[in-house]
Amino acid sequence: MVFVKQVPDTKNISGEAMTPEGTVNRAALPAIFNPEDLNALELGLQLKERFNFKVTVATMGPPNAAEVLREALYRGADEAILITDRAFAGADTLATSYALSCCVKTVGNVDLILCGRQAIDGDTAQVGPQLAEKLNIPQICYVEEVVDIKEKSIKARRSIEGGFEILESPLPALLTVIDINEPRPASAKGIMKYKKAKTRSELAKLHRDADYTEATVLLEKENELRSKNLWIHEWDAGKIQADINRIGLKGSPTKVKKIESVVLKAGKVVSIEPTEVGINGLIRELIEDHTLG
Repeated sequence: MVFVKQVPDTKNISGEAMTPEGTVNRAALPAIFNPEDLNALELGLQLKERFNFKVTVATMGPPNAAEVLREALYRGADEAILITDRAFAGADTLATSYALSCCVKTVGNVDLILCGRQAIDGDTAQVGPQLAEKLNIPQICYVEEVVDIKEKSIKARRSIEGGFEILESPLPALLTVIDINEPRPASAKGIMKYKKAKTRSELAKLHRDADYTEATVLLEKENELRSKNLWIHEWDAGKIQADINRIGLKGSPTKVKKIESVVLKAGKVVSIEPTEVGINGLIRELIEDHTLG
């Protein structure tokens, strides 16, 4: 399984893009595929090619987060799951990792879980390790490369300060992946096929807009999409058997007290002539104020 996230473009985030509860108002910002999750997906697709894995990609988010799942299918993922429910709204890393662990248990028989190291909307790098803890499986973080996989073990190289180390772990295991590969672009063939992939909510909206509200019509369309492998599973809190007290705001002990937009302003600017006199004067000033020496 590869867990991915649709995130707000943090280049445009500000105090005005926050809710009164201190969470991100995602509807006010453009959404993108979290960059390091693309690296995790690319690693998963490489392992699919090397070891004949099946790659299931999943995300937790609002109904429109299905778009990142389609992007994953365009690139070569085999199956997609959208975990969505109003009850998940406002989740911190603890509540998020709990919901994702429920998703893994619902899928069952997962050999390897890949996550990006961190998401750009929070930069906590906590969800992957917390997910491993909740599933009681080993984790290798900051992974650069999977060296080898055997029937019951995986060997991976991970980045550490000043170098790297190679670790071996039993399976199942969880890896968090850093920016170490070049994610493949969406294939034209994948786009042509999976642009028609839909969740149940998207299918219902599509046919509601077209005045096809009969349940039998929707069921026929769903069965048609399933037969063509164009069905994106949509699971709510009940489907994954999540404890309602451990998800969303209710299950999130993290509270944001204040959001402040910091603007850096230039101070005094001094122009130094590119001459011997100018350079000597600069060095003298740096020595006098103890920047040098």
